[in-house]
Amino acid sequence: MSNEERKQESPEVGIQNEEERPVEEAQGSPGDPVSAEQPSSEQPVDEPDAVIEEDTQPADEQSQADLSEETETGASEVEVLTEKLDATRRERDDYLDALRRLKAEFENSRKRQERERQRILQTASENLITELLPVLDNLDRALEHEGDVREGVRATRDQLADVLGREGLLPVASDGQSFDPNVHEAVMSQPSEEHEEGTIIQTFERGYVLNGKPIRAAKVVVASQG
Repeated sequence: MSNEERKQESPEVGIQNEEERPVEEAQGSPGDPVSAEQPSSEQPVDEPDAVIEEDTQPADEQSQADLSEETETGASEVEVLTEKLDATRRERDDYLDALRRLKAEFENSRKRQERERQRILQTASENLITELLPVLDNLDRALEHEGDVREGVRATRDQLADVLGREGLLPVASDGQSFDPNVHEAVMSQPSEEHEEGTIIQTFERGYVLNGKPIRAAKVVVASQG
């Protein structure tokens, strides 16, 4: 190819280069909408992280505030439970003191009743012995008397029965009475045509009741049908 032909072609290449340059400049120009949407390489990459850190700081403060509030609530609940426990202990101590006083009063009352019972028994014994002394005197006189002493013994026996009767002692009726297991004790049975079955026909030992209470059953023989 000759130099002239090269010269003819070179202007066209230059024209094409000049036409392409504005297109490249247009693509990188600030006024291009495409370039406006693309992020610039000069913008810092860490800005979103910084924003996140700024947002997490209030959350941490809120968590600390919630934790502090829960701690205060727990402390107040512990204080309330402690007060209730102290009140329960005081109430328990009051009940224990009342129980101890009641027990002491019961023991004192029991001791007073026992002393009173002993005093009553001692007084009753003194009264009985005092009334029996004349009976003892009559027995002494009967033994000192010469001759038949039966009259003196009979009189002494009647006197003794009278003293015991004033104390509430009475003999149990037996001969000719129907058998009563409450006051009679059958030691044997004997066929009899003169008495109905279950009738007492003989007394071996007299029974007694004291103030209406049997203290000794009469030992008797009961009639039976032969």
